[in-house]
Amino acid sequence: MPGFEVFGEEEKRQALEVFDTGVLFRYEFGEQRNGVYKVREFEQAFAQYTGAAHAQAVTSGSAALKVALSALGVGLGDEVITQGFTFVATWEAILDVGAVPIFTEIDHTLNMDPLDLEKKITSKTRAIIPVHMLGAQARIKEIKEIADKYGVPVIEDTAQAAGARLNGQHLGTFGRCGTFSFDAVKTMTTGEGGMVISNDEELWRNCSEYHDHGHDHVVNPGGRGGEGRRFIGFNYRMMELQGAIGLAQLAKLDMIVREQQKNKAILKEAAAKIAGVSFRKILDEQGDSATFLAFMLPDKEQAAKVNQVLRENNAGAINFGENTWHFYPSWEHLLEGKTLCKNSWPFTVQGKRRVIYDPQALPASSELMNRTLVYQVPVKLSESRRDTLLTALNKAAAL
Repeated sequence: MPGFEVFGEEEKRQALEVFDTGVLFRYEFGEQRNGVYKVREFEQAFAQYTGAAHAQAVTSGSAALKVALSALGVGLGDEVITQGFTFVATWEAILDVGAVPIFTEIDHTLNMDPLDLEKKITSKTRAIIPVHMLGAQARIKEIKEIADKYGVPVIEDTAQAAGARLNGQHLGTFGRCGTFSFDAVKTMTTGEGGMVISNDEELWRNCSEYHDHGHDHVVNPGGRGGEGRRFIGFNYRMMELQGAIGLAQLAKLDMIVREQQKNKAILKEAAAKIAGVSFRKILDEQGDSATFLAFMLPDKEQAAKVNQVLRENNAGAINFGENTWHFYPSWEHLLEGKTLCKNSWPFTVQGKRRVIYDPQALPASSELMNRTLVYQVPVKLSESRRDTLLTALNKAAAL
């Protein structure tokens, strides 16, 4: 990880086809583009790859979440449940549509704990967003069963898990829809970009229209502007260059996952020698995208000691308990309700604070995250970097 490690002639050829037309906009200009519609082709290829009936390309993984929530009709007064270990975009999108994010604990999958999920469902719950964090599967089948029991749609945040599967089925296809990110550090990348996939044609149509200011995209003789609009939307359109790069990257995705699985196995074997170590629960090793290796020590203090040795040997790991982008207690802007709006929207409505977040609300997650160390797994692991990592892990094992 990420896909830019394998940029090559394929991406260049796809991009040059766009430059040859001079058309960067994904719609219209039929006479100029000579049949080249890269975003549309990328959508079709991504849907076929994942086994979904429909795919809608957008500008980012964050936009994909916003589009999916809007397409489902989530809005003011609603609650959306997600997990306390995720990138901030997950809950930013919830707030941005006017809903309130509710957070669950994670378990040893480092994803949503289904037992805590059921405790958090209320009459206001309008969607559930489990996140397949760090490239591996959430307990999506159990989550889906609970969601179905209460009649709540599931949006799978698959931003970090492109190419991952559970028992052969692609992540993102279990729920009502799945969202993906193709930003600069994702498994496959278009620089920026995202996708919503779904088997629900009406939901896909809502996504398609919402992401383009409500345009229904019906072909009409008068050109753009003659279409009808069922509702308002906004602009989250992917441009042709992103679609072109996406096509080249998608063709390499299975290879990327294979290489990451191979490199992860090398690192895991070395980490297994550390006293007291255990590993993240992976529900399907064959379906793991292997973008990250996560291992746990018995307690926070031991994790700190191990990581100090790793850092001293140029191989420091990520401790997400200390991370400000991905873990609930560190989101000071969320916890303190910080916003640019003078009326404190979206935290306050008509002078009344809608929700107050307790930084101590997820004790099980905090205990687990503070003793978890994580390595990002590269697609290309050079011999020198491999030796550095293995040497550091061996020294940590000698503690």
